[in-house]
Amino acid sequence: MQLLCVSGLIAQNPIIQTHYSPDPAPMVYKGTVYLYTGDDIPGFDFYYMTKWRVHSSSDMVNWTDHGSPISLESFSWARDRAWASQCIERNGKFYWYICAQTVQNNMAIGVAVSDKPTGPFIDALGKPLIITGSWSNIDPTVYIDDDGQAYLYWGNGSSYYVKLNKDMISYSGDIVEVAQTVETFGGVRRPKNSGAQSAGQVTPNKDMYVEGPWFYKRNGKYYLMYAGMSKSVESLSYSMSDNPTGPWKYKGKIMTDQPTNSFTNHGGIIDFKGKSYLFYHTGLLPGGGSYGRSTAIEEFKYNPDGTIPAILMTKAGIKPVGTLDPYIRVEAETFAWSEKCSIDQSAAMGVFITKIRTGGYVKVCEVEFGNTGPKKFSAAIAAGLDGGVLEVHVDSLKGSKLTSIEIPRTGGWDKWKQISATVDATVTGRHDIYFLFKGQNITAGRELYNFDYWKFER
Repeated sequence: MQLLCVSGLIAQNPIIQTHYSPDPAPMVYKGTVYLYTGDDIPGFDFYYMTKWRVHSSSDMVNWTDHGSPISLESFSWARDRAWASQCIERNGKFYWYICAQTVQNNMAIGVAVSDKPTGPFIDALGKPLIITGSWSNIDPTVYIDDDGQAYLYWGNGSSYYVKLNKDMISYSGDIVEVAQTVETFGGVRRPKNSGAQSAGQVTPNKDMYVEGPWFYKRNGKYYLMYAGMSKSVESLSYSMSDNPTGPWKYKGKIMTDQPTNSFTNHGGIIDFKGKSYLFYHTGLLPGGGSYGRSTAIEEFKYNPDGTIPAILMTKAGIKPVGTLDPYIRVEAETFAWSEKCSIDQSAAMGVFITKIRTGGYVKVCEVEFGNTGPKKFSAAIAAGLDGGVLEVHVDSLKGSKLTSIEIPRTGGWDKWKQISATVDATVTGRHDIYFLFKGQNITAGRELYNFDYWKFER
């Protein structure tokens, strides 16, 4: 049996299913998109986060989970609320700006630094970079202009910026507050009991700045996207300027009145491989909502004058912009969709798939087998018990089976063994593949095995 090329299928939103991933902040570096997010902890009625996470992709559909390289414990001054963040590269180092509640019981902005986009990161200062005793010091966004000057914007309720020094961990001059006007952000907040609408509600004007800024430059124009207000939930809105510090002119809403199942929205915009993408979050994963939010992506095209069109959320998501090579080691935590499994990490093994249950699977898109198909398949597995099976199918869960491995005990859940099997069908061209998890004569709820990486051989 020979399996021929199937045209590329599209990804699905949200792009990460093994955990919640709010406040997406994408960064393009050397042909790869690195995605920095928060980590909502389910089961609470507030924004409860204690760490930040990193994913990466070179094709925009298969995302590799790099785990959590920093957490509240990484900052001696942090006590609670690991909220929104953004990372940027300068001169071969990576600066990750985060916000957290301090031991003095206010919010502050800190910065961690690393030699790699995935870490390890360390607190660059041992103290906050921005601390004013205010709860508005949240949601930092950073950009380095063409002349080398870096800017840090942030703010909840009000918007602020500073000019960062070249070391990226200090700033010069004063903290500047951006004027809250109708011209700047489409509207202004009304104080409570003012006879106007309550604070936090949309004004009689078009919009208003709430939080979550995203600052960048494109084709000589500066953009400041932010969470605005639409009816009783947040929209994604934006302003533009000819200068990095304004004056800003309100341009409208990018995403509004969409069924996100989340009060908040928080976005990031990048260009990658000739296409433009909006990253945002929804509460649409099972068990999700305003306190369990997940990253989604939509492709869009700028208008001829540089303005951004209205963007609708989709379940289908975006098309791939690359392929995956199955003949090199591929981390098991690289996939486009998953069910009935989770992610864990250890100092010895890094990140791997765990909590695998019968009927679970991961889908990997756009796998390019070439003109000569594989003959052998290998996978790195750890299992404290036997009874697990790993099957590899083509194009769907019920598609032709390429190979199957019966998983033995390996000596423990942290004792890894590379297990190989022959490939039973000739597969060429480009396909989606599915790693299907099964159990043999065991209860449905039992964990089967841990899965670290895989590889095909010709």
